[in-house]
Amino acid sequence: MARTVRGARILITGAASGMGRLYAERAVLEGARSVILWDVDHDSLKEVTGVLTALADPGTSIHPYTVDLGELGAIAQTAHKVRRLAGAPDIIINNAGIVRGALFWEHDNGDDTRKIMQVNALAPMYLTREFLPAMIDDASRAKRIVNVASAAGLLSNPRMSVYAASKWALIGWSDSLRLELEREGHSNVKVTTVAPSYIDTGMFEGARGPLLTPVMKPDYVVDRVWDAMLSGRPLLTLPRSVALAKALKGILPVRAWDAIAGPVFGVYSSMDDFVGRAR
Repeated sequence: MARTVRGARILITGAASGMGRLYAERAVLEGARSVILWDVDHDSLKEVTGVLTALADPGTSIHPYTVDLGELGAIAQTAHKVRRLAGAPDIIINNAGIVRGALFWEHDNGDDTRKIMQVNALAPMYLTREFLPAMIDDASRAKRIVNVASAAGLLSNPRMSVYAASKWALIGWSDSLRLELEREGHSNVKVTTVAPSYIDTGMFEGARGPLLTPVMKPDYVVDRVWDAMLSGRPLLTLPRSVALAKALKGILPVRAWDAIAGPVFGVYSSMDDFVGRAR
């Protein structure tokens, strides 16, 4: 794939703020043919659409869609509109996500547990299933699927049990999809799974980066994800300490890992002062 997304149709969820907005800006600046924005926040989406339209060259069109990914039926309805008005995407960035920092028994099954699992785990599957057949059939250019998970999908953490569960599910599905596409010979479609630690976007306001794991700047993460996407890299963990922690957790007995992850690295206390983004 070319080192830019010039001429591609790219769909981004959670596109009205944070990392999603940065991915959208990057796509516009690199001359994407269509930038398709999905977000639940209508007002922010309208504002971002105006900004991106002002940035875009005449050959780039912006297509905003207000959609709640927690309402799984809305995904199929919105996907139908996308196919009709913008065409099936060449690149999908499943970026949208929600979190509540709480003990498991403090979650409400409806507003918290179900919603987190639907938005973080099921929505990327539903959305990708809508467009994947067309991506497989179209060999005119390389296709990419980016699934933004979390280091919490690799390492257990108190006060993140439901969020971690959703990201573990996303990672398992995403990498299995990668293997399925490779084994069936659909080499034009490549899947990248992204598992970052905390990013300074406000979503994890109050959380503390564990030892050797600083809270990352959004622009740095965008650059790394973009490069991984274009090259078709299977897995991107950020920062490097996440990969180290994953390796240690796989080698050490559970209690030995607990003794390091908690008192030494500070992983298990990283969410103690979490406040998150204002609802």
